[in-house]
Amino acid sequence: MPTISRKKTDVKSRAIRLIRDLPTDSSWDDLMYRIYVRQKIETGLADVRAGRTRSHESIRREFKVA
Repeated sequence: MPTISRKKTDVKSRAIRLIRDLPTDSSWDDLMYRIYVRQKIETGLADVRAGRTRSHESIRREFKVA
């Protein structure tokens, strides 16, 4: 498991890469959206790795979708 300082370095380097990949005419909102999406993807992947998943069928039952 990475140490806290390693995680911070990873976040910093990924943020720098994310900023570099933005088009030059990007707005602050564009940057914030990309950060938000990246965070949600990483949270979802961490949930999958930790086994925190549910079947498609259980979600359909919960929301009573045919």
